[in-house]
Amino acid sequence: MKRFAANDIWDGTTMREYDVLYALSKCAEPLRLAELNDYVLLSQPALSRMVDRLVERGLIHRDRDPHDKRGVRLALTEDGKATQRRIGGRHAVDVARAIKNPLTDDEMRELERLCRKLAHQHQEDTP
Repeated sequence: MKRFAANDIWDGTTMREYDVLYALSKCAEPLRLAELNDYVLLSQPALSRMVDRLVERGLIHRDRDPHDKRGVRLALTEDGKATQRRIGGRHAVDVARAIKNPLTDDEMRELERLCRKLAHQHQEDTP
């Protein structure tokens, strides 16, 4: 993680902020803060403060929950989507290099199989 964080790809966004942008980019609809908290490795208070900062920077917007007017849902703004895609493309290249270089082709195929299995299990566990 330190190696990834040290790479000059983040455009003034921290890895943890990018993690929030990435999580929101993968969800089909806006999330409540508690739902978003299931996707990131942050405490709820830290995530709440981070979301406030990302809203101030225009990367996330808050909307009233149509089913519960007291609740708020979070989604990426257009700038947030563009930022996530720009950083994400560069980060994906870094991750691919970090994984592919030390692994053989057979190990890469096994890793892909295992990742698909885990992703499939996550989809079954997610309501």
